[in-house]
Amino acid sequence: MIIKKKLAKKMIYDLHGKVFGATFIKKDGSIRNINCRTGVAKYLKGGEKRYDYDNLLCVYDMQNKGYRTINIDTLKQLRTGGNTYHVE
Repeated sequence: MIIKKKLAKKMIYDLHGKVFGATFIKKDGSIRNINCRTGVAKYLKGGEKRYDYDNLLCVYDMQNKGYRTINIDTLKQLRTGGNTYHVE
């Protein structure tokens, strides 16, 4: 199924912290597959978020145990609930 970026972002927020998979293009041009979730605050060290952009989404990488930032503009695929969505 093909979805728009705006809908993909809404779907991620509507998961309310459940695990999902994503494929996106990193800043250096390589492709990353990630299993992650939003809303994890356990490992934060305090302070303020260093950025405030609508197209960036902070997630917690479940495999590498660290925070990652997904650029919604480079998101290619979203996997959740047994479904795969191609983002355009």
